[in-house]
Amino acid sequence: MSQPERTAQPIATNLRRVVAASMAGTVVEWYEFFLYGTAATLVFSKVFFSATTSELNAIFLAFATYAVGFIARPLGGIVFGHFGDKFGRKKLLQLSLLLVGAATFLMGCLPTFAQIGYWAPGLLVLLRFIQGFAVGGEWGGAVLLVAEHSPIKERGFWASWPQAGVPAGNLLATVVLLVLTGTLSEASFLSWGWRVAFWLSAVVVVIGYYIRTKVTDAPIFVAAQQEAEKVKATSFSVVEVIKRYPRGVFTAMGLRFGENIMYYLVVTFSITYLKVQVGADTSSILWYLLVAHAVHFAVVPLVGRLSDTYGRRPVSFVGAVLGATWGFFAFPMMNSGNYVVVTAAVTIGLMIHALMYAPQPAIMAEMFPTRMRYSGVSLGYQVTSIVAGSLAPLIAVKLLDIYGSSVPIAIYLAIACLVTLVAVIFARETKGLDLKSLDIADAEDIARGGSKAFA
Repeated sequence: MSQPERTAQPIATNLRRVVAASMAGTVVEWYEFFLYGTAATLVFSKVFFSATTSELNAIFLAFATYAVGFIARPLGGIVFGHFGDKFGRKKLLQLSLLLVGAATFLMGCLPTFAQIGYWAPGLLVLLRFIQGFAVGGEWGGAVLLVAEHSPIKERGFWASWPQAGVPAGNLLATVVLLVLTGTLSEASFLSWGWRVAFWLSAVVVVIGYYIRTKVTDAPIFVAAQQEAEKVKATSFSVVEVIKRYPRGVFTAMGLRFGENIMYYLVVTFSITYLKVQVGADTSSILWYLLVAHAVHFAVVPLVGRLSDTYGRRPVSFVGAVLGATWGFFAFPMMNSGNYVVVTAAVTIGLMIHALMYAPQPAIMAEMFPTRMRYSGVSLGYQVTSIVAGSLAPLIAVKLLDIYGSSVPIAIYLAIACLVTLVAVIFARETKGLDLKSLDIADAEDIARGGSKAFA
């Protein structure tokens, strides 16, 4: 047996271990993050706000607290990106996991509006901020841990697995809520049952943390860290990333914009639409989402593989074009109230979303050198969420309240996808790029005095 064949298995085993570690934390953190999103409509609008508030306005206020997490995410991305580039991906990933777990567990302990008045939503906002801060630091570290370990020709596939952890976490949250709503009366669920879902986070955090202790940072990061010390390139600030790689940062934001809005319209606002506009019951809505999340989980790695075969740009381009059409046919499908048709509408939405979502870890990792990659991808990815995902449910609820129609919401999504389409057109194709080449170019520029800005 040749030497390459003898070494292939250990390398593959190590990569799978890294993927498992990244996904374990991602599943945990997005279980908790999206549990909040689902509960915002089903529970928080009733428990943490005054009973005199109208249904849509209470949901609007619940989504406003939901948006706080998105505002905190860029701050988390900046802070975790800075220290993750300096001290390593693994340490920061462990910290983010503990933070989000503690915040989510405490949410399950909060008194209601009837018990402590406006302190209830106030404390909810505080914990939501901590949760969002931690999740903001999670994504960049998780995907980079995999991307920097991956073979060049398969980076799109392997780096998409942490993305698949998002629907997996959402799937887990949906299953837990289905079990609770199916075994408890509505009064019991609103009284204490919903808290169980938040308390369960303690169990999954312990499991995720343990798995993450079993991996190390990629050799390319260790080498870049040593090189940075050698040449005294110790600035890892957001300012430097924007100054030296503005094209990468703003392209990442554009790629994220339509995708992020679409996701929260499909998985968060659709709950409100089906509940308020269509009149679907809670159990049915959760079953719709259960099927859609399962399909989404399966599709994301397949799309990642497509991005390795055909390129990052073509796959993202198709996703942006199809995403612009979804609202125009999906909401009428939901209006039918038919189980199969509604499930198809939500599932198709997440399949389209995967076309924009799965290639992102690879293409964003391929935009920045190793020494500032965590900062670069976190900035481009998380800042966008302030004006995209955080506002999407709020804008959609308000448009529905004002016009009583889904058409303005569909137009809103189409415009968002057009922004992403423009970003795809102006993006560089990075399939097959060796990450070391970015580090070499960056080191050469530093040796010349670091005056070049990489547009």
